[in-house]
Amino acid sequence: MNVSTTKLNEKLSVCSQVTIDDLAEIAKAGYKSIICNRPDQEGGATQPTHQQLEKAAHSLGIQFAYLPVEIGKVSMEKSEAFHKLLTELPGPVLAFCGSGKRATALYELTQLETDKMKSEEETVTAACSWTEQAPETIPVPHGSTEKSLLVTAACNWGNAFDIVVVGGGAAGIGVTASLLHRRPSLRIAIIEPSDKHYYQPAWTLVGGGAFDVTQTVRNMADVIPPKAEWIQAAASGFDPDNNLVQLADGRAIGYRQLIVCPGIRLAWEKIEGVQETLGKNGVTSNYQFDLAPYTWSLTKSLKSGKALFTQPPMPIKCAGAPQKAMYLSCDHWLRERTLDHIEVEFNTAGAVLFGVADFVPSLMEYVKRYHTKLVFNANLVKVDGAHKIATFEIKDSEGNVTRVDKLFDMLHVTPPQVAPDFLSKSPLADAAGFCEVNPKTLQHARYPNIFSLGDACSSPNAKTAAAARKQIVIVAENLLAAKEGREFPNTYDGYGACPLTVEKGKVILAEFGFGGKLLPTFPLVDPTLPNRFAWLLKAKLFPWLYWNAMLKGREWLTRSTAAN
Repeated sequence: MNVSTTKLNEKLSVCSQVTIDDLAEIAKAGYKSIICNRPDQEGGATQPTHQQLEKAAHSLGIQFAYLPVEIGKVSMEKSEAFHKLLTELPGPVLAFCGSGKRATALYELTQLETDKMKSEEETVTAACSWTEQAPETIPVPHGSTEKSLLVTAACNWGNAFDIVVVGGGAAGIGVTASLLHRRPSLRIAIIEPSDKHYYQPAWTLVGGGAFDVTQTVRNMADVIPPKAEWIQAAASGFDPDNNLVQLADGRAIGYRQLIVCPGIRLAWEKIEGVQETLGKNGVTSNYQFDLAPYTWSLTKSLKSGKALFTQPPMPIKCAGAPQKAMYLSCDHWLRERTLDHIEVEFNTAGAVLFGVADFVPSLMEYVKRYHTKLVFNANLVKVDGAHKIATFEIKDSEGNVTRVDKLFDMLHVTPPQVAPDFLSKSPLADAAGFCEVNPKTLQHARYPNIFSLGDACSSPNAKTAAAARKQIVIVAENLLAAKEGREFPNTYDGYGACPLTVEKGKVILAEFGFGGKLLPTFPLVDPTLPNRFAWLLKAKLFPWLYWNAMLKGREWLTRSTAAN
């Protein structure tokens, strides 16, 4: 039988999600009844509804009962209903939910009632035992009418996981897959509200007409590792003293270890007027899935006029992306012989073109080729789309700031970026709002059972998918070492990579670590010069590796450094 079952007693077994194709095998195995404890569509469009399962089960002579229980909401009332079904349904009975844990919790709670534990305090402690946790005992007053609520609050029925991962982006999916590859028995939950997963590094190519935007998105349900439980909800805060992640819907998810990787938030609200004009009036951004194709549309249609490209203060995702948008547009205009009629300007809030000096000479050659005007210490603060006016705050050498209005025909905006509010306002945050970690181990500075990686962690590396790819190995191995009481086997060298697409067909593959140290994967190729090999990596190999290796726990090209 394809479904892996756990036998709880002579009549009841539990398992994870059942599909229609599994039912024939379940009937063949001798099960007479099925109880579905998973709410319809909790697992997305790929999850069959209980009506579909019930119809197929009845055709095989299996009785079917639907008792949906949301994650974190196993109550005494639900437990009693579950017990009633076990009494009424012919056995053997198979109960299932997303992972089998809620069905197990329902059974355990009924057993606790049947056994009549000596005190309510013992009940709470025993009720949590199925999770293999040892939480502090929370006494429950005898005769309390709030018994089920207190038990649920104390134990977080159905959601006390070995590991909780906050964020279903590249870092979250990748580290979950790597952990399950190392320890398949781990009970891991991923908290992620979105039903879509994006390969964001290709959006610059989309904006340059070199990649199909539809190839950058997949259903979240298709990339969540099969052995992980997806909690499709938004995180709203952290209670690290009690090992809880708070959800926006009021639930709390318990963990033994926590991985924080919710990414970075695009703070469009920091630029007055820009949200009202995005996607029209010549205002675009490669930092959004729906806007990257508009960048290409604007580039193709612009024959003359003024094109502005902006870069806000750090931190941002991929520090080279703002100028990559400019280079690809300019390359198209050069090929179309319209560049001489277009005034191109790159406005950056920084004081240099790129933070790692080794790559600046090659980049400056392209700045000259495209006749681009560089304006440093210029931060976009307002956009009037209707009148096509961009307002910048420009700082001079003495620190004085003046506001300057600039007309445009095309405006590519890189939005300011900040840590998500639920992280920045939590006990996990550093002064800048990011999850405070030791940059070499990626373990939290104050809570040893918490790790962080990706754009949300405080490590001073470049915020790129390539950095997350290397950090995944560090976190997976160090977290397991912490779990097992071993010394950390790996340290992070700050690796990040920014494939700088300076023209269609050529890329400068900028790979570097802490302090700007060059860390080339292919040292025989000069990493500071543009080449076609790096373009093929960027446009062909890296997307394939992302979907088929990084998100599946296959750690190719992810060498790590042994700890000192």
